[in-house]
Amino acid sequence: MAAPLSVEVEFGAVVNPGKRAVRSLLFDGVKKHQVTLPGQEEPWDIRNLLVWIKKNLLKERPELFIQGDSVRPGILVLINDADWELLGELDYQLQDQDSILFISTLHGG
Repeated sequence: MAAPLSVEVEFGAVVNPGKRAVRSLLFDGVKKHQVTLPGQEEPWDIRNLLVWIKKNLLKERPELFIQGDSVRPGILVLINDADWELLGELDYQLQDQDSILFISTLHGG
Protein backbone atom coordinates (compact mmCIF):
# COMPACT_ATOMS: atom_id res chain seq x y z
CA MET A 1 0.00 0.00 0.00
CA ALA A 2 1.25 3.48 -0.86
CA ALA A 3 1.94 5.94 1.95
CA PRO A 4 -0.42 8.88 2.56
CA LEU A 5 0.23 12.02 0.49
CA SER A 6 0.22 15.61 1.68
CA VAL A 7 -0.88 18.08 -1.01
CA GLU A 8 -2.01 21.69 -1.13
CA VAL A 9 -5.29 22.34 -2.93
CA GLU A 10 -6.14 25.95 -3.76
CA PHE A 11 -9.19 27.52 -5.35
CA GLY A 12 -8.84 30.85 -7.13
CA ALA A 13 -10.52 33.04 -9.72
CA VAL A 14 -9.31 35.27 -12.51
CA VAL A 15 -11.66 38.04 -11.39
CA ASN A 16 -11.91 37.86 -7.62
CA PRO A 17 -14.75 40.24 -6.56
CA GLY A 18 -17.64 38.13 -7.85
CA LYS A 19 -15.85 34.85 -7.30
CA ARG A 20 -15.66 35.18 -3.56
CA ALA A 21 -19.36 34.27 -3.35
CA VAL A 22 -18.86 31.12 -5.47
CA ARG A 23 -15.86 30.01 -3.38
CA SER A 24 -17.90 30.70 -0.23
CA LEU A 25 -20.75 28.61 -1.59
CA LEU A 26 -18.62 25.68 -2.72
CA PHE A 27 -15.76 25.60 -0.22
CA ASP A 28 -16.93 27.66 2.79
CA GLY A 29 -14.79 30.59 1.60
CA VAL A 30 -11.54 28.73 2.24
CA LYS A 31 -9.02 29.36 -0.52
CA LYS A 32 -6.18 26.98 0.50
CA HIS A 33 -6.47 23.51 1.94
CA GLN A 34 -3.53 21.44 3.15
CA VAL A 35 -4.85 17.91 2.86
CA THR A 36 -3.53 14.46 3.64
CA LEU A 37 -4.77 11.84 1.23
CA PRO A 38 -4.91 8.37 2.79
CA GLY A 39 -2.69 5.56 1.58
CA GLN A 40 -4.36 3.30 -0.97
CA GLU A 41 -3.50 0.44 -3.30
CA GLU A 42 -3.58 2.55 -6.48
CA PRO A 43 -1.48 5.72 -6.83
CA TRP A 44 -3.38 8.96 -6.34
CA ASP A 45 -4.12 10.83 -9.57
CA ILE A 46 -6.09 13.98 -10.32
CA ARG A 47 -9.18 11.91 -11.16
CA ASN A 48 -9.11 10.36 -7.65
CA LEU A 49 -8.37 13.77 -6.12
CA LEU A 50 -11.50 15.26 -7.71
CA VAL A 51 -13.61 12.48 -6.20
CA TRP A 52 -11.97 13.17 -2.82
CA ILE A 53 -12.60 16.92 -3.16
CA LYS A 54 -16.26 16.28 -4.01
CA LYS A 55 -16.69 14.06 -0.92
CA ASN A 56 -14.61 16.09 1.54
CA LEU A 57 -14.39 19.77 0.54
CA LEU A 58 -17.36 20.68 -1.65
CA LYS A 59 -20.21 21.93 0.52
CA GLU A 60 -22.93 22.24 -2.11
CA ARG A 61 -23.62 22.63 -5.84
CA PRO A 62 -20.90 20.25 -7.11
CA GLU A 63 -22.09 20.91 -10.68
CA LEU A 64 -20.41 24.34 -10.44
CA PHE A 65 -17.03 22.61 -10.08
CA ILE A 66 -17.31 19.02 -11.38
CA GLN A 67 -18.64 17.82 -14.73
CA GLY A 68 -18.53 14.07 -15.28
CA ASP A 69 -15.21 12.88 -13.89
CA SER A 70 -13.37 16.16 -14.55
CA VAL A 71 -13.62 19.85 -13.73
CA ARG A 72 -16.15 21.99 -15.56
CA PRO A 73 -15.01 23.78 -18.71
CA GLY A 74 -13.71 27.21 -17.72
CA ILE A 75 -11.72 25.93 -14.75
CA LEU A 76 -7.97 25.96 -15.30
CA VAL A 77 -5.87 23.46 -13.38
CA LEU A 78 -2.24 24.09 -12.46
CA ILE A 79 -0.05 21.44 -10.88
CA ASN A 80 3.06 22.93 -9.29
CA ASP A 81 2.48 26.04 -11.45
CA ALA A 82 2.34 24.02 -14.70
CA ASP A 83 -0.75 23.57 -16.88
CA TRP A 84 -2.18 20.12 -16.22
CA GLU A 85 -2.57 19.59 -19.99
CA LEU A 86 1.22 19.27 -20.16
CA LEU A 87 1.25 16.71 -17.34
CA GLY A 88 -1.45 14.23 -18.39
CA GLU A 89 -4.56 16.00 -17.01
CA LEU A 90 -6.70 13.51 -15.04
CA ASP A 91 -4.03 10.80 -15.22
CA TYR A 92 -1.29 12.87 -13.54
CA GLN A 93 -0.04 10.86 -10.54
CA LEU A 94 0.16 13.02 -7.46
CA GLN A 95 3.43 13.32 -5.56
CA ASP A 96 3.88 14.24 -1.92
CA GLN A 97 3.90 18.04 -1.45
CA ASP A 98 2.30 18.77 -4.86
CA SER A 99 0.39 22.02 -5.18
CA ILE A 100 -2.85 21.92 -7.20
CA LEU A 101 -4.52 25.20 -8.11
CA PHE A 102 -8.01 25.39 -9.63
CA ILE A 103 -8.71 28.76 -11.26
CA SER A 104 -12.27 29.57 -12.29
CA THR A 105 -12.60 31.77 -15.36
CA LEU A 106 -16.40 31.54 -15.13
CA HIS A 107 -18.51 34.50 -14.12
CA GLY A 108 -22.21 35.04 -13.63
CA GLY A 109 -24.34 37.61 -15.34
